[in-house]
Amino acid sequence: MGRTTGPVHAREASLGEALDFMKLLWRLDHALQTTSRRMAESVGVTGPQRLALRVVGRFPGITPGETAAVLRLHPSTVTVIVKGLERAGLVERSEDPADRRRTRLCATAAGRKVASATGGTVEEAVRRTLARVPAADLETAARVLSALASELEPTAAGRGSRAGRRRA
Repeated sequence: MGRTTGPVHAREASLGEALDFMKLLWRLDHALQTTSRRMAESVGVTGPQRLALRVVGRFPGITPGETAAVLRLHPSTVTVIVKGLERAGLVERSEDPADRRRTRLCATAAGRKVASATGGTVEEAVRRTLARVPAADLETAARVLSALASELEPTAAGRGSRAGRRRA
């Protein structure tokens, strides 16, 4: 039986520019998911829930749709997050007095307490990291990540597909 020889230092094995960058993204995604699970246990909310809670806390009376726009997430994703926050008693909805079909979100006292917690959160880790990185590097990273997000979003994905070309 033949044996393939792997790289001596597997962590340093290059797979090419695109795949090496993807490895970093998957590593980051894994770290975010792991920290989010830990946050659920220690803080009481996941990373995405805390982010939404911070937005609601910063903009009392924001609608779920506006929250989705701020977070650049699909409204159905924010609906699931907000329902979890409501069940936990961290956010409450109220009817918009100008439009009874619309609801407004506000953080409860318990929600404000969770939103102000810093220990063990993704936000705390990001803040520490950003403090160590030069501003020019942050701007470059933001441009790259924004460009990649735009490329991967459904509207961009349709541009390269056969169906997207047929519609054009």
